[in-house]
Amino acid sequence: MQRTMGFSLIEMLVVVVIIGVLAAVVGPRFMGKTEQARIAAAKSQIENFSIALDSYQLDNGFYPTTEQGLKALIEKPTSGKVPPNWRGPYLSKKSIPADPWGRPYLFTCPGKHHPDYDLVSHGKDGKEGGEGDNADIANW
Repeated sequence: MQRTMGFSLIEMLVVVVIIGVLAAVVGPRFMGKTEQARIAAAKSQIENFSIALDSYQLDNGFYPTTEQGLKALIEKPTSGKVPPNWRGPYLSKKSIPADPWGRPYLFTCPGKHHPDYDLVSHGKDGKEGGEGDNADIANW
């Protein structure tokens, strides 16, 4: 009798069960890390925007208006308060990146919370306020 090479159904089931057990034990430890990484990325991006906004303000004497928004960091505004000494782009990317949850950052100038401007991502839930993983990430 010749034995064919390969795995039996029992051997395959044992491997699938082992993989399932490992996923059940290890998976939850990494699930929370994903959200923490997104929060850290949003904080870092807000810091990058803040540096670019400060450079814009140093060149022009004022921050972009709310209507001009963060787009003023990559394209010279042509309406509203036109910057006289725009030396941009102030960001290396050709477009304004979305927050880690895929929504735009909210920019308001002058700010309600920060004297110069407010810059915020509403985080995981996309709603203002919240606590923990659902908290806003902002420059104040």
